Amino acid sequence: MMPDLRRLSALVALGAALCAGPVEGHEAGLPYIETIEITWEDNLAGARAKDRGADMAAPVLARFGPFHVIDRHNAQMRGVVGTGTPAQFAAMLRAWPDIQTLEMIDCPGSEDDAANLALGRMLRAARIATFVPAGGSVRSGAVELFLAGVRRTADSRAEFAVHSWRDELGREAADVSPDDPVHGEYIEFYREMGLSAVDAQRFYALTSSVAFDDALYVAPLHLADMGLLEVD
Repeated sequence: MMPDLRRLSALVALGAALCAGPVEGHEAGLPYIETIEITWEDNLAGARAKDRGADMAAPVLARFGPFHVIDRHNAQMRGVVGTGTPAQFAAMLRAWPDIQTLEMIDCPGSEDDAANLALGRMLRAARIATFVPAGGSVRSGAVELFLAGVRRTADSRAEFAVHSWRDELGREAADVSPDDPVHGEYIEFYREMGLSAVDAQRFYALTSSVAFDDALYVAPLHLADMGLLEVD
């Protein structure tokens, strides 16, 4: 199959922008990111096959879609964000208004980007912290949701994976011009979540450099280098 030269040139430009200089605080000789040659569908299937419940199981007091209330102050998240997920989150907060931390256990991403960004803004407005434990997995649009935490922490053994968005027309970040307003929607969201202008642009370039059908695994340590989280 012939390569898509337009995508290739766009990805080269994004990669150049991302790698224009060393990451402050980045350990010399340590690879910045790890690219996995695997389709996104295979990645999700493999992730679902992992046993994430054995050492992370906790009694559940109530369930609201992917949100499982563990106690008065803590909830876990397991599952995909869909169109109705913001309403489920709102229902949880009405019933459990003292939730302070969302522990993200197995979060494959979103089926509705607009709902996902709306949910992120709700989570931020509620002043809830996000945390990914050892063995926890946050992928695709769920990474945006993680960034919405008023405090973002992760175990060094947590898993993060990113890739580009894809719209209803099948376009991805590399398929639209650099001045298209769609890019600004994501960057503005990151700014609202407390990222600096530099960090927001940098993270968006990272996600946009990977095709929707692929997955790029990023170690928590590297996300910490980018100013996106604190490693426990």
